[in-house]
Amino acid sequence: MNWFKTLNFTFLPSAAVFIAALLSLPILVVLVNVVIGDGQVWHHLYQTVLIEYVHNSLLLMVGVGIGVLCIGVPAAWLTSMCHFPGRKFLAWALLLPMAFPAYIIAYTYTGILDFAGPVQTFIRELTGWHYGDYWFFEIRSLGGAMIMLILVLYPYVYLMSRAAFLEQSANTLEVARTLGYSSPQAFFKLALPLARPAIVTGLTLALMETLADYGTVQYFSVNTFTTGILRTFYGFGDVAAASQLAGVLLLFVTVLIVLERYSRHRIRYHNSGIKKASSRRIQLGQWQGVCALLFCLLPILLGFLMPALVLAYWTVFKAEFIADRFLQLAWNSFYLAALAALILVSLALVLSYAGRLYRHQAVNASVGLSGLGYALPGTIIAIGTLVPLAWLDHQVIDLVKHYTGQKVGLLLSGTLFALLFAYTVRFMAVSLGAVQNGLGKIKPSMDMSARTLGMNSWKVLTRIHLPLLKGSILTAILIVFVDVLKELPATLVLRPFNFNTLAVRAFELASDERLVDAAPASLMIVLVSLVPVILLSRSISSDVASSK
Repeated sequence: MNWFKTLNFTFLPSAAVFIAALLSLPILVVLVNVVIGDGQVWHHLYQTVLIEYVHNSLLLMVGVGIGVLCIGVPAAWLTSMCHFPGRKFLAWALLLPMAFPAYIIAYTYTGILDFAGPVQTFIRELTGWHYGDYWFFEIRSLGGAMIMLILVLYPYVYLMSRAAFLEQSANTLEVARTLGYSSPQAFFKLALPLARPAIVTGLTLALMETLADYGTVQYFSVNTFTTGILRTFYGFGDVAAASQLAGVLLLFVTVLIVLERYSRHRIRYHNSGIKKASSRRIQLGQWQGVCALLFCLLPILLGFLMPALVLAYWTVFKAEFIADRFLQLAWNSFYLAALAALILVSLALVLSYAGRLYRHQAVNASVGLSGLGYALPGTIIAIGTLVPLAWLDHQVIDLVKHYTGQKVGLLLSGTLFALLFAYTVRFMAVSLGAVQNGLGKIKPSMDMSARTLGMNSWKVLTRIHLPLLKGSILTAILIVFVDVLKELPATLVLRPFNFNTLAVRAFELASDERLVDAAPASLMIVLVSLVPVILLSRSISSDVASSK
C-alpha cells in the first residue's frame, strides 16, 4: 500500500480519461455501425419495420407523457400547496409505484384483466355472457402499455414538480392574490410557469424510461425500437441491422435531451422571499378535500397497492415454488447486483475525486462522458458491449490457437464480465451523481486545512472525505443495487449460458403465460426495490418538515 500512497493521486486524471473512454466504447460502436452499415440493410428496415417502430414509439411517448403530467403535476401541487385530509401520508406514498418495474406491473394486471382473469370471469359468471358477447378493454395493447408505464413513471414528474413547488416563495403567491387571482389562476399563471424547468426534467426522465422499456412492450406485443432491436439481434443475428435500429433510438434519446436543455434556455427564476409558499397552504373545503384525497389515492391504489396484494396472494397460495431454484435465482441476482454496485461506486469515487482535485477540461469532459450511458436503453448498451468484446475474444482465440494449437472458450463475451461492464456503462450516472453530491457538500476549506497539517491527497480522502461520504456511498450502492436487480434487456442479451436472475426468470415465466408462477420472483424484486423508495420518502418528509 505504501507505493500507492507515494503516487499522491497523480494518476487520477489519466484514470478518469481512461474510464470515460472505456465507458464510451459501446456508444461509439453503435454509432460506427450506423455509419458504415450496409445501405441495403437500412433500405430493408425502412421498407418493412421502421415506420411501425417509429409510429408505435411516438404514440407511446405521447400517451405516457400526457398521463404522467396529468397525474404528477396536480398531485405535486395538492400535496405541497394545499391542506386536506391525509396530505402528509400521500406526500410520500405517491412515490411507492417507483418500486414496481413496468414489466412486473404489466404481468400482474394481465393476470387480473385478461380473458381468463378473475374480473372477466366474474362478469361472465354474473351475466351468463360468453366470448364475443361483451366488450372489455384489451390490456395487451398499445393503450395497455401506456397505462402500465404511466402508473410506474408518474413519480418522476411528481418528485421534480413537488420539489419546485416547495421552493417557490410565498411572496409570489401573495402578490397574485393582491392582483385578484384565484387559486387556480395563481397555479396556471405563476406556480406552473415557475416550476416548468423541473416538470420538463421529470417528463424527460419518464420518456427516456419509456423508450428504454422492453419487458412491457414485448409482453403486450407492441412493436417498438427496443423489441425490434432484440428481435433483429437475436432472431436474425444481424448486428448491422440491430445497430442501425439502435442508432435511430439513440437519435430519439438525443432529441429528448436537447429539448429538455432547450426548455431551460435563458430561464432564470430567483426566489427572494424567505418564506416558502408551502408555509401558507391553501385550505380546501370539505368536498374539495375529499376529491383531492381520492385523486391522490387512485394512482397509489392502482400503481402499488393492488398489484402488490395480487403478487403476494399468488406467491403464498397459488405459485409453484421450488425453494432451491428460487434461492439460486435470488443469489445470482443479489451477488451480481452487489458486484456491480461495488464496481460502480469505486469508479465513481475515482472520477469524482479527479474532478475535485484537477479542474481542467479533460477531466471535466471525462466525468460528463462517463454518465452518458444512463440516458440510453439497455438494448443499445448490450449490443455496443457485445460487439467489441466478441471481436476481442475471437482475436485472443485465434492468437492462442496460432501459437499453441489449443482451443480456448470465450473469455469476455458470454461471461459475467460483459454483463458487469454493461451495468457499469448503464448506471454510472447514478453512482456518480450520489458521490458528487456528497463531495460537493464538503467545503474545500477542509481540504486546505488538512494539507496545512501535512496530509497528502490519499490521507485527505481516507481520513476526511470517506467518513463524511458514508451516507452518499451507501445511497449510491443501494440505488445501483436495485437498478441492476430490475434491469431486463441488457441481462437478457449478455447473461452467460444457463445463468438466470429474478428479472429474467419472471420474464420467461410470464412469456410462457405462467403469470402466477412468476409472482415470487416479481414480488422479491418489488420488496427489495421498496428500500430506496422508502429512504427517498423519508427524505421528502424531512424536506416538508423543514419547509414549514
